[in-house]
Amino acid sequence: MAPAPEAGPPRVRLSLLVAGACRQIERVARRGGRWRPVRFPALVGVVRHPTAGVVLFDAGYAPRFHAETVRLPYRLYRQLTPVDCPPEQTAAAQLAAIGIAPDDVSTIIVSHFHADHVGGLNDFPAARLLHLRSALPPGWRGRSAIANARHGFLPGHLPPDFEARAEHAEDRRRVPVAGLTDAGFDLLGDGSLIGIDLSGHTAGQLGLLIRRTQGPPVALLADACWHIRAITAGELPHPVTRLITWDSGAYRRRIGALRRLAAAEPELLLVPSHCEASIDVARRALGG
Repeated sequence: MAPAPEAGPPRVRLSLLVAGACRQIERVARRGGRWRPVRFPALVGVVRHPTAGVVLFDAGYAPRFHAETVRLPYRLYRQLTPVDCPPEQTAAAQLAAIGIAPDDVSTIIVSHFHADHVGGLNDFPAARLLHLRSALPPGWRGRSAIANARHGFLPGHLPPDFEARAEHAEDRRRVPVAGLTDAGFDLLGDGSLIGIDLSGHTAGQLGLLIRRTQGPPVALLADACWHIRAITAGELPHPVTRLITWDSGAYRRRIGALRRLAAAEPELLLVPSHCEASIDVARRALGG
């Protein structure tokens, strides 16, 4: 007799890639860190869904970053956060190495529009691009270069047909998430991928909650914090980062919400996009 189908949302297979990295002073990212540059990996989550195919969470860096930051004011971006992403480290190259072609990627969930999260979008011409509306201001194509640079936004990272491929998390069904005040967004309509609003670092930042993987449940937190110790030990970034934070009050409230989420679901792995320690823990738990 065939086994009964599993109840609940479908199980997905999750793997974590690192598509390039930048360097920054560790103490800037967390007050318990050292006054020396450390590597900040650019995380890409790869979800293999039984019916939706390959879904990415963010697209990481790509060599295009260097072309987009040749001139001022964008050159300041590369000077403040030196980036290393040779072609073989892009998400597209790493996926190709395991037999996943660019056109096989059906959807990219965009956490927010900083270069380390959208640098590789142009490498996936067939993917739907799913994000929160508030992550991009109206009229962004006409915004000045100075305004873009101030917001860490390089418009050349967005595909020419971006608007035609864009979809919005707010249009999805809302679902409660234990520990969080705000409801989540059922991104695929089957409960497998739940978007969570993590606005604070930027407006409209989107995290991803995946409760059924091949291992433990995982929450991909983008830049809700830069190191897991912001949540576990209260080691928030240096005050200088308020200059590049959209809403410092919202940032702190989101950290508190994530603490409540962790308390409500103790088995949940919380993975900030630039926390190497968290990425390593999650990779081991997920089996590679």
